[in-house]
Amino acid sequence: MSRPDRGTRAMHQALPPALRDAVDDFAEHLSRVRNRSEHTVRAYVTDLVSLLDHAVRMGCVDLAGLDLSVLRSWLARQRTTGAARTSLARRAASARAFSAWAHRAGLLSADVGAALASPRAHRELPNVLRADQAAALVEAPARQPPPADPPPTQPAPDATEDAEAVPLRDRVLLELLYATGVRVSEACGLDVGDVDHGRRVIRVFGKGGRERSVPYGVPAQCSLDDWLRRGRPALVGARSGDALLLGARGGRLNPTTARQIVGAYAEAAGLPRTSPHGLRHSAATHLLEGGADLRAVQELLGHSSLASTQIYTHVSVERLRAAYRQAHPRA
Repeated sequence: MSRPDRGTRAMHQALPPALRDAVDDFAEHLSRVRNRSEHTVRAYVTDLVSLLDHAVRMGCVDLAGLDLSVLRSWLARQRTTGAARTSLARRAASARAFSAWAHRAGLLSADVGAALASPRAHRELPNVLRADQAAALVEAPARQPPPADPPPTQPAPDATEDAEAVPLRDRVLLELLYATGVRVSEACGLDVGDVDHGRRVIRVFGKGGRERSVPYGVPAQCSLDDWLRRGRPALVGARSGDALLLGARGGRLNPTTARQIVGAYAEAAGLPRTSPHGLRHSAATHLLEGGADLRAVQELLGHSSLASTQIYTHVSVERLRAAYRQAHPRA
């Protein structure tokens, strides 16, 4: 089972053995059969343990007692404790996924979650940078001191080389995030061999292990060349393996550190607070504003559903409305 937080682990251990085994088997199914990420498995497990803990409090000792009324009661309790609509929608989806799996596995006589409704999640329009702001952020490592990585366990053999390598690493990270719109986990997961310099594309493994090829431009290629020629060799060590982006200790760059890097450069440059996901939002919005086809943007971002990509059309419309209100005399 994926590692849940301490409270979830305690609730999991307190469940009756049959329910505890069902949680573990479902987590194994998500991880090995469905190829879900560790983060996704952890979220499903947290929701499921909460549901089964509620079911036990209602008198269920095994899965035979789990019915639609228990599922609805659990969601109602979540609502009364202040859970947001997005959280309720996700928890309902977790319950439906577990119910469907348990029915297929013969643990439930019927798919009791199939009729479970959930509130429609309200989707916030993502905050995006203007094109000039995104360019200023990407170019920031060339103009300002880099934010500090966690210190290496051993001093760098040449401190000057190390000081030059970090800004080159930061520049290529920012360039790739904005040029390709990849998720921060996807960027940090890149290996040197995933870069096709001739065609200027990177091979990305996204959610569910789905592979896609994403193009990047000439500025990102220049940054990659500088990093691979002068930056990466200065940080490479025994823990580097084939990782494209390296941290100060020589291991693969951690997504948490990458988020800190993006946020620190944005703050130092006087830009709106942003993150790697903000650069992903910005890349998608600017592509659509530049005339890119929605299906092409869907493929670039690795969205399984076009509905996930369509939110960026709303962002563009909102910008158009704002410009209209500001400029038109009869707005």
